Amino acid sequence: MKRTVYFLADHTGITVEAMGRSLLSQFDSFEYETVHWPFIDGLEKARRVAERINQTTMESGQKPIVFTTLVDPSIRDYFKTLDVPVMDFFETFTTRLEQELGLPSSHALGQFHTTKNGRAYDQRIHAVNFALNNDDGAITKNYETADLILIGVSRSGKTPTCLFLGLQHSVLAANYPLTDDDLHSDLLPKILNGYKDKLYGLTIDPHQLQRIRQERRPDRRYSSLEQCKMEVKLAEGLFKHYNIPYLETTSMSIEEISARLIQHIKRVA
Repeated sequence: MKRTVYFLADHTGITVEAMGRSLLSQFDSFEYETVHWPFIDGLEKARRVAERINQTTMESGQKPIVFTTLVDPSIRDYFKTLDVPVMDFFETFTTRLEQELGLPSSHALGQFHTTKNGRAYDQRIHAVNFALNNDDGAITKNYETADLILIGVSRSGKTPTCLFLGLQHSVLAANYPLTDDDLHSDLLPKILNGYKDKLYGLTIDPHQLQRIRQERRPDRRYSSLEQCKMEVKLAEGLFKHYNIPYLETTSMSIEEISARLIQHIKRVA
């Protein structure tokens, strides 16, 4: 039976999930299902969550694992009274940082994911809008202001990567799909000629590409293995011919792809 893992936070829960999943990824054979509980900003909500945790223990016969980034000490202490393992990220690191920095922490809720830093927040929102407006080659007039232009065959991960780069890193990322016409011409699409220094290719294993395309458009030429193999081969040939850096993304998460792209942007900046 899968173990239940709770991610508890006083704000969005993005941080605790990222940190918790990162730790759990080190245990290959461990299978789990997750419960996300954000915005726990008072003891009444904490009690409701505790009831759910206790219910999970009774129904499954296994103690859930609880990860938290709760700031309020009284709420943190409350969860410690439960008979379950609690991984408290704030308690683990905040005291040591206070000692090292010689400063008290603010104990303010949701500091990382607030709009207090207005300029940084606005840059992220602008970058997300840029990714949406310049998706799939529909609009190309903004390529001059792009930090990065991803190119590759359809369903190779360009759109989610652009959105993640915008949301997490404020990168102005556009993407352009390589169509049959582009691939068979052996030439870089004209619209991209002036932006070679911004281009980065994404490629993928043809079998994985077929599985993805089958979910979208089953039993079409578009999703046949033969078509996928042909497109990937021609796309990689184009990348090599024009010395366009590219990444094989088959077994990589969006986070990993984005981290590699951030490194690339820093190198060419």
